[in-house]
Amino acid sequence: MKKILDVLKSFFTLVEIGILLMILANIWVFAVTNGKTFTKISKIPPRETALVLGTSPKMKSGISNPYFTSRMDATALLYHHGKIKKIIVSGEKSQGYDEPSAMKDYLVYQEGVPENIITEDPKGFKTQTSINNCKNIYHQNDVIIVSQGFHNLRALFYARNNDMNALGFDAQDVLSNQSFYRNQSREFLARVSAVLFYILDIEKKG
Repeated sequence: MKKILDVLKSFFTLVEIGILLMILANIWVFAVTNGKTFTKISKIPPRETALVLGTSPKMKSGISNPYFTSRMDATALLYHHGKIKKIIVSGEKSQGYDEPSAMKDYLVYQEGVPENIITEDPKGFKTQTSINNCKNIYHQNDVIIVSQGFHNLRALFYARNNDMNALGFDAQDVLSNQSFYRNQSREFLARVSAVLFYILDIEKKG
């Protein structure tokens, strides 16, 4: 019986340590990105390029994805207020699915952004890859990253630790209790992964 109790005690101690480390990882992300995200267009300093992180233009039901349209609205706002000169739309492109093309078309035909300033990154399969492509393939270092606020923190963590002069502009979030708790819980774990990638020097290879 004592052995079982000792095993249980060790197990719960490891769980507590694991939870503490995850909390510390999230605190690290918040510390690195503190003061680097903006919600008001008048407050954000200008940068050369906007890096727009991809998401599906349509939901499973076939209706427009509000996360997508909010990111496009935020990007167009940056351009029309003279905060950026170039735009990289980074997302997944596969057979029958093309996030960068959908983003570009929306910006051009719905938001009035000139086509010639938009570059498509079809290999932005995940956040860290979009960040790395922006710097290493498209050679853009002074950027404003556009996504929802919960996502921008992690993206900025990658960018700031990749020696990029990056800021975040938060697109309007989708306000529902279900999406809020789902996004926050998912990002809590994703930030832990981001910290692990940085510590293990994986993010620059992804």
